[in-house]
Parts: sequence; C-alpha cells; structure tokens
Amino acid sequence: MDDRICAGFAGAVGRTPLIRLARFSEESGCDILGKAEFMNPGGSVKDRAALYMVLDAERRGLLGPGGTVVEGTAGNTGIGLAHICNARGYRCVIVIPETQTREKIDLLRTLGAEVHTVPAKPYRDPDNYQKIAGRMAADMDNTIWANQFDNTANRQAHYETTGPELWEQTGGRIDAFVAATGTGGTLAGVSRYLKEQRRDVRCILADPSGSGLYRYVTTGHPDVVGGNSITEGIGSTRVTANLEGSPLDDALMIPDQEAVTTVYRLLHAEGLFLGSSSGINVAAAMHVARQLGPGHTIVTVLCDGGGRYYSRLFNAEWLAGKGLHA
Repeated sequence: MDDRICAGFAGAVGRTPLIRLARFSEESGCDILGKAEFMNPGGSVKDRAALYMVLDAERRGLLGPGGTVVEGTAGNTGIGLAHICNARGYRCVIVIPETQTREKIDLLRTLGAEVHTVPAKPYRDPDNYQKIAGRMAADMDNTIWANQFDNTANRQAHYETTGPELWEQTGGRIDAFVAATGTGGTLAGVSRYLKEQRRDVRCILADPSGSGLYRYVTTGHPDVVGGNSITEGIGSTRVTANLEGSPLDDALMIPDQEAVTTVYRLLHAEGLFLGSSSGINVAAAMHVARQLGPGHTIVTVLCDGGGRYYSRLFNAEWLAGKGLHA
C-alpha cells in the first residue's frame, strides 16, 4: 500500500504534528512545542494506548474474533477503544464515573459502546470504576480488561511511537519534556525513550491539585496536595505500573485557574480549542521555560479537543460555581 495511505483507523493513529505555540514561545524566549494529539483519529492522545493494548491482547491470544474489551475510563481511552473495537469487530463495554462530562458519555454511546456510569469512588474502594471493570471482565468469556493504568502496553505505545516522533520532529533538540499524567503511559513512555537518546533531557510531571503524583516525584511518597481539581483523567493517588520507575527529574503543581486561563489563551492567541489537560501542560511548559531561561526547547502534549468539555470548561456559569473565571 502507498505509504501516504493509512490502513484503516489503526493506521491513522500517531504521526501527529508538532506545533510551535507562537505567542507562548515569544513570551518565554523558548520554543514551546505542543504535540497535536487531538489530531489522532479518535481525537486524543489515548488512541495510542488503546490501540497498543488491543494489539497486545491479540498477539498474546487473549482476545479472539468477536470478543469483548472492557475498560474503566475517564473517557478518552474508552473513546479510543470504542473506535478500535468497531474497526476490528469487538464489543466494547465501558465503566465511567458519573462525574465525567456529558459530552464524553454521550459520545461513547454514539460510538456503540455499552456504557455503565457509576458513582465516583477512590481507588481504595472496591466499587472504584476500574475495579468494577476488572470484575465485569473476569465474569465474561473471550474478554479482556484493558486495565490502562497497569497494563504496560500503554507505556510501550509511547516508547515506540510518541518518543521517536518527538525526537525526529525536533532533530533531537529537546531540552525538556513536560506532561500531566493519569495512567502514566504518555509521560513514562516518552521519558524513557528521550532519556535513552540523551540523559540530560529534563522530564517533568505536571500535576493538578488533589493528586499525589507531585509529592511522589519530589519526595518519593504519593501524598495528596490540595483540593479536588476540575481536570479529568489526570492526577492520581497511587503510582501505576506504567509510571513506576520512570526517569523523572521534577514535578510542578498547576492550579486550576492557571490551567483555565491557559486554555482560553490557547484558544484566543493560538487558535487551538483544547481541553484542561492541555492547559495544565502548556502552563507547566511555561514554568519550565522560566526555570531554564531563553533559548531552550520545551515539548509538551496537546491531549484532546475542547469540545469534550464544552458544558463545563467553556461555560462561564459552571466555572464561577467552582470559583474560577474564563
């Protein structure tokens, strides 16, 4: 097949552009570069992990024709899995906290996934959405639990694709990579690859309030800092198998208001309609630029589009109810 033509949905995942954020770069004196993961065919960075987890299950003989993929998700991994299941002939069952945006829940159902919304519970609770998904999968034949948090095929996706793409797109000129994380897959996979190319590339975790990962990186213990964040799918109170042992140099905690302000600046100054994770990532990249000084290249991830958060992040009344403003 012509290498300019993708082989279905799976063939279109990855190879996303790297965008220089002109206004942010000008202000910082650095090149602030965003990996345009919202341009994946399923609309987010999670398409990579979803594809690799399914391919890994197929290779290992865990998922046969007509099988079922079950996953607990805050939305984007489930959306990626629903697309891939449609393309490869699998049934998709999603367990999602009812606190996630209506846009993502509706999209999952539109894609044909069987969606179970459940009350939001901490990971230690047996009725946490991930644990419910695991129990459901265990009771079904020809079924896998994708288990994105502890399935290291997630991390491998970014080690084999995202990291090499960034290295090639920058010609190896990366001084720092910064990203928020939930499962740990993107940050861990990219950091491992970049550190193998050049040990002095700084790899930095960006964290919202209410998460324990900032303290994990800075002190070794995942102690929670701050109250709940409005962000979805990032932050954690535990260290996942994907994140464990990753070569991270530092961590930053980004307040919700700074993330929201950055999201709106990305829209109005750069023309990019993005979600809250991208706001945290770019805000953290600016902090790193100030730490390093002018003339450096800082790379981050533009995770998904703003349309999945329209009723909240782009709703002034909802933001005001959270003590935030556009």
